Amino acid sequence: MKIKQIIYAFSFAMLLASCKTDENKQTAEGAPEFNHFVEQFADIKVLRYKIPGFEELSLREKKLVYYLTQAGLAGRDIMWDQNYRHNLSVRRALESINKNYKNDRETEDFKFFKTFLKRVWFSNGIHHHYSNDKMKPEFTKEYFTDDLLKNSNTQLSTEVIDVLFNDADNKKVNKKSGNDNILSSAINFYAPDITDKDVVEFYKTAYKGPKGMPVEAGLNSKLVRENGKIVEKVWKSGGMYGAAIDNIIGWLEKAKGVAENDKQANALGLLVEYYKTGSLDTWDTYCIAWATSVEGNIDWINGFIEVYNDPKGYRGSYETVVQIKDFDMSRKMKVLTDNAQWFEDNAPLNPMHKKDSVVGVSYKTVNVAGEAGDASPSTPIGVNLPNNNWIRQQHGSKSVSLGNIIGAYNNAGGSGRLNEFAHDEEEIRLEEKYGQISDKLHTALHEVVGHASGQINKGIGQPKETLQNYASTMEEGRADLVGLYYLMDPKLQELGLTDNFKELGMAAYDGYIRNGLMAQLIRINLGDDIEEDHMVNRQWVSAWAFEQGEKGNVIEKIVKENGNTYFNITDYEKLREIFGRLLRETQRIKSEGDFEAAKSLVEGYGVKVDQQIHKEVLKRNEQFTAAAYSGFVNPVLAPKLDENETIIDIIVNQPKSFEEQMIFYSKNYNFLGTEN
Repeated sequence: MKIKQIIYAFSFAMLLASCKTDENKQTAEGAPEFNHFVEQFADIKVLRYKIPGFEELSLREKKLVYYLTQAGLAGRDIMWDQNYRHNLSVRRALESINKNYKNDRETEDFKFFKTFLKRVWFSNGIHHHYSNDKMKPEFTKEYFTDDLLKNSNTQLSTEVIDVLFNDADNKKVNKKSGNDNILSSAINFYAPDITDKDVVEFYKTAYKGPKGMPVEAGLNSKLVRENGKIVEKVWKSGGMYGAAIDNIIGWLEKAKGVAENDKQANALGLLVEYYKTGSLDTWDTYCIAWATSVEGNIDWINGFIEVYNDPKGYRGSYETVVQIKDFDMSRKMKVLTDNAQWFEDNAPLNPMHKKDSVVGVSYKTVNVAGEAGDASPSTPIGVNLPNNNWIRQQHGSKSVSLGNIIGAYNNAGGSGRLNEFAHDEEEIRLEEKYGQISDKLHTALHEVVGHASGQINKGIGQPKETLQNYASTMEEGRADLVGLYYLMDPKLQELGLTDNFKELGMAAYDGYIRNGLMAQLIRINLGDDIEEDHMVNRQWVSAWAFEQGEKGNVIEKIVKENGNTYFNITDYEKLREIFGRLLRETQRIKSEGDFEAAKSLVEGYGVKVDQQIHKEVLKRNEQFTAAAYSGFVNPVLAPKLDENETIIDIIVNQPKSFEEQMIFYSKNYNFLGTEN
């Protein structure tokens, strides 16, 4: 499971508001201060990040980081094709126009083209990275065909041209109730003629793994119909995406050769075997080896991981993150790992839904050295893996907080939206004093305790089977609630994680409610439902809590004289009790596989939007020019060679622009055909 910055951070939604275009400043010593800002376009702000600690690594460790980042980038195009079957042909056509167009590049239409190209690059395709809506060009079809294509000598099929301008395949992922979610989703995990019923029927008889140790069925394949029969096209060497996967394998084998220890090498060897065979049993064996390999300064995430983009929750999007341990912060946060059992024992859950023994939850703050696929350019801030429940219960999991990513967001931020949407000066004071630490602790509690907590009743299937299209948002909401419940617990102060647990919790609760009921609405168009899983969970948690506390005025809705609406918490202790009751219920739903209860909670509280509030939020937000979403370019790692072509160092360079990096990636990591 991962937490996206734009989704999760309560105060970040405010803190990233009115950022100025950073200029390089001078430090006291006269050296230029690191410039996090790259550029802004449409609703996107692109940043860069540093890699703290990289220079302190040994040459062997630097090589390991380099090989792992190259392995990640080798599979970059897989994510593009997974997102939509025409994405690679669209990208290559747009890049050809950008390179070869011979007419006037200063016209308004060409500027619209450049913005559209950058939006497509950022989203790894033509659907918005967050809303999942298809992004329409601001230029006309005629300009595209008669000028851009013609005057750049670029070819693109009529079918694909039409798709750019019509209403076909408008939604990458559609999880709305009452729809055929597979047929109405453009995601390329299924052939266009596959239906919900087809998927359900196929997995009734598909291989599920050994008893008590179910595999993540469907994780690494596309479901298609061949000769009237539904079959899986497995993503592996010699199979679908084989050309890219073979390059991934080559770099992983190099990485294995410079692993820090035998456990790392063993895990990398199993990952290679998995890519060669496509075996989900091998994937589980790898996940166990990876989860229990906790020594060393370098770690990685690599594979078909998160299933958010599959309406049915089977198929994993390609993703890689390469990490360097943040030694100082990891020592500070280890205390949560050491006390994971206490949190489980004291959670407000039905005793039969608690784990007797929380196994091997490891938490680290790390610094990212490179990302690809689903983790880039839009980047998570926290990750807890593996996702397979039985592995987590029996062998443990790894939880990481991406420290340099969070730091980059903070250093590029402002306070405009906080001042606009906070109810009063006390709320602003608490956010300014405790906002960042509450964010970090909520991330840690969400990942370390939240995703690792609770157990499914015997005989009950996995959430993707029982809760179906509601599984992801229910799990994220459940983990959020674990964090919320404990953010106002004296145990945090007792453990030395805060100097004032009450004010810490108050800041966290203020931010969560402010975002869940109002601020996050800036990310969707007026009249739209909320569809993204994390946004949905933030609203259903907040809206349910508001309703439950309405009789006692726990959260009061205030309309000031200027007509602006605010949500003000009057009783934080009662709100904590409400969060605890909702946590108990969400764990019951997961443990018992109660689909109808999940549907009632999500559809009743998480999807529909108060249109009057939404209109007001959008109007109040017009004063802010900063983009609603942020993402990153990656540092470029380049080997330094001696006269014998031997690597003697790895040099870190920062890309000059977003466009420079995207063109570099397309040129150097181009291993798939246009249609796959």
